[in-house]
Amino acid sequence: MNKIFFDNWDSLLRILILAVLSYVLLIVMLRVSGKRTLSKMNAFDFVITVALGSTLSSIIISKDTTLSGGVLALALLIFLQFVITKLSVNFKAISNLVKADPRLLFYHGRFLRDAMQDERVTEDELRSVIRKEGLESLDQVDAIIMETSGEFTVLYRTATPHTEEPPVLKHVKR
Repeated sequence: MNKIFFDNWDSLLRILILAVLSYVLLIVMLRVSGKRTLSKMNAFDFVITVALGSTLSSIIISKDTTLSGGVLALALLIFLQFVITKLSVNFKAISNLVKADPRLLFYHGRFLRDAMQDERVTEDELRSVIRKEGLESLDQVDAIIMETSGEFTVLYRTATPHTEEPPVLKHVKR
């Protein structure tokens, strides 16, 4: 019971040293690995972020984890993320496995209810997105897309109506 609030000065010094060193090394590794590692998150990126945080925590807190072992684990996670993202650029099947497709939720003045239900998005949320864009009316919107990161993109209606689907919507799921 006496070790709940304080164990010893050595354990605090160990945490201090490991926290600083592992934090600095993680920052260096993330900078070397490139912007993609810190990009807006899809589900795959979120999992990597949680795994990195958990590993960093283990390095700092666990007496069973050495700095070299923890840094190796961090480097391995970052390397795997780099490999998977590199492969997903070159192979559509891997890309489909690790990230969702963008989804069309509003098009030509209509809320696409089935898509909204699948993505668990309400009409009020889409109206909020429109307001955040500074628009006053649904008539000013051609399309709203839920991107792979969960963010929304609003395509404005142009003065001349589209006679065919805009090319930017080519790979957007209906």
